[in-house]
Amino acid sequence: MRKVIALSALLALGALGMACGGGEANNAAANANKAVANAMNQMANAMNQAANAMNAAANQAANVANQAANAANQAANAAANAAKPAANANHNGNANHNANK
Repeated sequence: MRKVIALSALLALGALGMACGGGEANNAAANANKAVANAMNQMANAMNQAANAMNAAANQAANVANQAANAANQAANAAANAAKPAANANHNGNANHNANK
């Protein structure tokens, strides 16, 4: 952030110099302003690339978390389904036992 402020101040000083100086000074100031503007654009592009990389990493982490949650749900459902026949057999056995008394 300090670099951006410093570069912006340099742009402002360059504009002031262009308003007060001669042709050669104006060309030099214009070139300096272009260099500063290019540097600021490069910094902005680098920050955007970093933000995109962080978003991609966050999306990947979220996908992994969703896959883990889905796997846990499937395992819980499989366990519950596996327990149903045993519970039903016990219930049926009790019903038959009570009927035969």
